[in-house]
Amino acid sequence: MKEKVSRLPLRTSLFWDVNPKTIDLQKHARYVIERILEFGNESEVRWMLNHYSHRQVRRTLDAPRGVLHKKTKTFWSMVLK
Repeated sequence: MKEKVSRLPLRTSLFWDVNPKTIDLQKHARYVIERILEFGNESEVRWMLNHYSHRQVRRTLDAPRGVLHKKTKTFWSMVLK
């Protein structure tokens, strides 16, 4: 069974450009992680760190063609050492 965003403590406003009900949390992990790193609140960041591995979050953060703002990447790189 696929987990959907609508069943989780994530604001649908994080995903303003898509229908949140169509997000597959595993298949679209990079997209979800990027949105939470860029716009998430404290509880969403905690959820992300519990749901995705540290390695998966780091890979998303270090992705060469990611959409994260440079300041966001710098901040999370220091936090997630």
